[in-house]
Amino acid sequence: MTTAFDPIVLGGKRLASRVAMAPMTRSRAYGPGAAPTDLMATYYAQRAGAGLIVTEGIQPSPVGQGYPDTPGLHTAGQVAAWRTVTDAVHREGGVIFAQLMHTGRIGHPSLLPDGLVPVAPSPVAAKGQVFTHEGPKDYVTPKELDEAEIRQTVADFATAARNAVEAGFDGVEIHGANGYLIHQFLAPGSNRRTDDWGGGTEGRIRFAVEVATAVAEAIGGHRVGLRISPGNPYNDIAEENPGDAYEALLERLGGLDLAYLHLLEGPDSTLTARLRKAWPGTFVLNPFTHPEVTGPDAVRLVEDGSADMIAYGALFLANPDLPARLAAGGPFNTPDPATFYGGDHRGYTDYPALTS
Repeated sequence: MTTAFDPIVLGGKRLASRVAMAPMTRSRAYGPGAAPTDLMATYYAQRAGAGLIVTEGIQPSPVGQGYPDTPGLHTAGQVAAWRTVTDAVHREGGVIFAQLMHTGRIGHPSLLPDGLVPVAPSPVAAKGQVFTHEGPKDYVTPKELDEAEIRQTVADFATAARNAVEAGFDGVEIHGANGYLIHQFLAPGSNRRTDDWGGGTEGRIRFAVEVATAVAEAIGGHRVGLRISPGNPYNDIAEENPGDAYEALLERLGGLDLAYLHLLEGPDSTLTARLRKAWPGTFVLNPFTHPEVTGPDAVRLVEDGSADMIAYGALFLANPDLPARLAAGGPFNTPDPATFYGGDHRGYTDYPALTS
């Protein structure tokens, strides 16, 4: 029987376990020009015992930023700063992928440089507010991307992937979940287009397919993962009965030989089983446990064949040596939500390990 503590080969790398660290926004990129800091290098190196680390969301272009103090991968300075992070993780024997996240309509002009405004497949504002340095602000009506801008955005993802490899990352994860740009194209509630990137299923999945294809061509499909969250209403996404569309998406992507598919599961476990069956490669599962965080018992999902790897979020945030704690049956530090976003080392690099 395969367990979560058995090794697995992913993207040509032998992972020590099947316990992954899920991407988590921490908003601490205080370096020049949205660059990571030495403190961020410490944070990720502490968690190098993960089978795979997936970083916080990293914007592939300036207009892709949706939150304060999130890092980028579109300048030489950012690439050099990320090299400090990847070197620190590799010294500890870890494997780390960069998550490329374009937030699309989720953001605000006050977070963007040079008069830029958030962009999206259609000029449909999300309901709700985003936190800025000036406090919460309503989402604005985004600029609808024209054909040339769509193609440039696809190219931006590919360039950011090349930058990630230059920065020493072992691969990248494309963020197609949680109501951000790729998810906005997939969802009919936010994609009202009638051209080749809208309308029916084939049009709505096209942008995701083009991004994945461009990134795979840029750095090799074996270095590329994709995260999806079908039916997730987060960030005002509306997707009713999304199963057929996502099965069509996976069919289109199957020939790219991607490193993995990362599913942020919703309450419909039958859809999880459908997508698990439809995906030909490694299946990483961030299981649905709302309102609780993913707990220690989730490792059984590898044992019963529901997934090839399990991704932990908040529990990994508070337990830098999480795989060792899971293998030992605990104990586990409790995450402090007050320190999740922004701040200093507190609630970031000061959670104790079992051996400390």
